[in-house]
Amino acid sequence: MEAASDGSGAEESPASSERKAVGESGEPAEKSLLPESAGTAQSEDGWDQQSPSQNSVLPENTVNGTETASLIEDNESLWNTGPNFEETVQSENKECFPGEVTQQDYHMPDVITVRVPTGSDSFQEVVVKIERPTYNKPFLGGFRNVSTGVEFHNAGSQTKPKKRPDKGIQLFCKETQTVREKNKQQQTRNTTSTQMTIGLYVSNMTDKLITPGKYFTAEEYHKRRLEAVIVLQKYFRRWHAINLVENLKEQRRLRLALEAQEELRKKREKEDKLRREYEKKLNPKTKEDFELLYHDLELWMQEETERINRTLTGAERKAALCALLEEETQLIACIGMHKIHANVENQQKAILHLLNKCAQPRRWKAYDGKITEMDTQNSLRGKELLEVYQSISTKDIPKDERISVLLTLKCTVKEHECKLTQEIVALIDREVDLMSREVKECNLEGLRKRICTLFLQYIKIPEFNPGVAGLLKVPQDPLRLYQNVYFCHSCEKYLAPAEFPVPANSHTIGRCRSCYQLDNEARQREAYLKYRLILENLRKSEVDYQDDSKIVFLVQLPDLQYLIENIWNCQSALSACSDLYDLVMVRWDKQHEWSPWNTILLTKEEADAHLKLCNLQKTYETPFIYRIEQKHIRAKNYFAQIPAMSSFLHRSNNQANANSCIKCSSSKLKK
Repeated sequence: MEAASDGSGAEESPASSERKAVGESGEPAEKSLLPESAGTAQSEDGWDQQSPSQNSVLPENTVNGTETASLIEDNESLWNTGPNFEETVQSENKECFPGEVTQQDYHMPDVITVRVPTGSDSFQEVVVKIERPTYNKPFLGGFRNVSTGVEFHNAGSQTKPKKRPDKGIQLFCKETQTVREKNKQQQTRNTTSTQMTIGLYVSNMTDKLITPGKYFTAEEYHKRRLEAVIVLQKYFRRWHAINLVENLKEQRRLRLALEAQEELRKKREKEDKLRREYEKKLNPKTKEDFELLYHDLELWMQEETERINRTLTGAERKAALCALLEEETQLIACIGMHKIHANVENQQKAILHLLNKCAQPRRWKAYDGKITEMDTQNSLRGKELLEVYQSISTKDIPKDERISVLLTLKCTVKEHECKLTQEIVALIDREVDLMSREVKECNLEGLRKRICTLFLQYIKIPEFNPGVAGLLKVPQDPLRLYQNVYFCHSCEKYLAPAEFPVPANSHTIGRCRSCYQLDNEARQREAYLKYRLILENLRKSEVDYQDDSKIVFLVQLPDLQYLIENIWNCQSALSACSDLYDLVMVRWDKQHEWSPWNTILLTKEEADAHLKLCNLQKTYETPFIYRIEQKHIRAKNYFAQIPAMSSFLHRSNNQANANSCIKCSSSKLKK
């Protein structure tokens, strides 16, 4: 019997088809393993051939242990015997002639029972479930034995292929979507002929008729090439010139637009500066604002005095001077009234600023840049006192709300028993009593101010408000106050060192800041705002260098004023601009730290250009450098009188000597 192997690659011998039926004696018989439908034995001659051997079939009672075998005639088929194919069927080939093939029209059941020997005399029945293929196995190649005629299929035909998941789109392989074309020309080394079939037709539709042109020499050829090159150069130079001119026009347009924008910016800045200065003079609030007012008053007085002295004489001059003095007195009184109102507003702002600081939560910055806030017990207490203070300071509120605010204040201060809290409670009871008697609001203003003042004193006590302990200027320990305090001989007050301006050339501590300010308002009336702005910009620029500059922090406002007015004449060294708002002081040699003998006064634009220079000797002319050095010598002579500047002067002299030696040695080496 010829069979298609299940990928085993071995031919089944005819002798293996012999089987023995199991009889009643219970002797072991070899169970026949029926192949699947795909492995069903086939013959080249078809299914109708039958072998002359006899087969035996086990009936239904094999399940009960009794087995009866019946013989099948040679001319009968297994199907005609009518067995139940839901049970185990065994066949026995009594005889089998070589070269003959036995066919069986047999359908494999879903479940079969196989007897497997487990020992010499013992067997075990195993139930085998048949898995039927749900597809037709493709023929993937194989071979056939020429002598026996058995076909052997490829192993891939016996395995179920893996199904790819359906993506919902139609896919094609690479060979389907791409095409590869290759053209290769070949030329034989020698002229040869090609054999062609007789009768081949070649079309002459695409043939061209070529006629020889006019012959020209090599000189004519090179001449034509030169003329062509000249034409190309002309057109290229024309195109290049057009592009160059267009670029220059565009650069000029951009530069003019930038200059116009810069001029407009400067104009707007100047207008804003004048408007802010005008607003400061109309509504002065800070010390700098009042300095500007007194300075303008002094300038006006000088102009009027000069006009009177120039135009009037005798009694008329004296009368005009008296009228001018009276007008000056009225202006000073008006400025004083503005100053009183500004002090009240500034005092109220300072109080609210102090209370807001007490109520602020703790803040810290995390690693990711986020700010974390935490309310502590002290900050919560500060918020409570701030809300109460704002409530009692509010004016023009209804009577019921005012009484509610007073009761809240009373409950707050009753937490601590002392003389101050008792006085506050007594004032609260008095105000409530007066309000119940329908007293006018204007008559209660003094009482309400006393309540606010006493409650503010209550807030500033660290025992009642722990958060204010680190914000008070006066330390709570008197011993610390005695160790760091100085006496002002002008106002006869003991003040902290920060209240005394100490110029660089002073040897002792003189008057305090308030006495200096009062003397300036009464006599000189100078405005230090412009010099203060120049000094702040100078210190910021020196901090950006990060080279441990020290001299700039020793110089005070009077020193800088002397340096600008007496040495640099309040004007730029390059353009002679005299507007102090536009002037800045920078280093003359940026390799060394700033000092009065290493500085120059320029406008902001000039200073930016100056700091970009690498070699001052090549950039500036010799007379200009000489004038700058003379100013540096004058500044060095003035600041040499200051003890704190002497060490810096010696260090700068040593550096200058070292630089001069290096220059001399380099010049000798060049020679």
